Amino acid sequence: MPHTAENDSAPPAPPLPVALLDYGMGNLRSVARALEKCGAAVTRAEHPSDIAADIRALIFPGQGAIADCMDCLKRTGFDALIREWLAADRPFFGICLGLQALFEHSEEGGRDGLGVFQGVVKRFRFPEGSPLKVPHMGWNTAAFLPGHPRPDGVSPDGDAFYFVHSYHAAGVAPEHVWCETEYGLRFASGIRRGNCYATQFHPEKSQAKGLLLYSHFLRTAAAAPV
Repeated sequence: MPHTAENDSAPPAPPLPVALLDYGMGNLRSVARALEKCGAAVTRAEHPSDIAADIRALIFPGQGAIADCMDCLKRTGFDALIREWLAADRPFFGICLGLQALFEHSEEGGRDGLGVFQGVVKRFRFPEGSPLKVPHMGWNTAAFLPGHPRPDGVSPDGDAFYFVHSYHAAGVAPEHVWCETEYGLRFASGIRRGNCYATQFHPEKSQAKGLLLYSHFLRTAAAAPV
């Protein structure tokens, strides 16, 4: 066969097996579609026993109230699974409520979270007459901090992502802040420790830039030790 540049191209990598936690809350369909577009083979897991041995990453989507979320996690046993998974530094991506649940405590309902990260989740509070509304909803800039990997194609000055939330993480250890956003105050809109990533915004609703984040995470997960 004649030698051509096409002969030298590497075959596409097989889809990366990931588990999307289906504990009764979260925008699963759009998250699954976005992950599949970025190169994941998505399995919905309704119970820890659904996590097959070949799964390389856990995806923890979330929307709604923290009390319902924690009740669901405890009822299914996903709370213990997430703690064990993260203690082993296995790839994990939390979305919106999937970020908030990683912290020690939330003002929403006075509920404890998983306690994986130091910090508490607080409600946005603005002076009467402020133009800022709660929930924080719509497009806003997330600026990625030095010392953490910045996804290829994301501006060092920040890019716009889609938010829908009334509560935000506070008291986060500086070394765990992946990106920050301004909304009346500066808060951690993304956290990272080792192979654990989480964002307050929704990458699956954030068009091309959101897909860049998922693609970055899947490459990281593929390279992580099994």
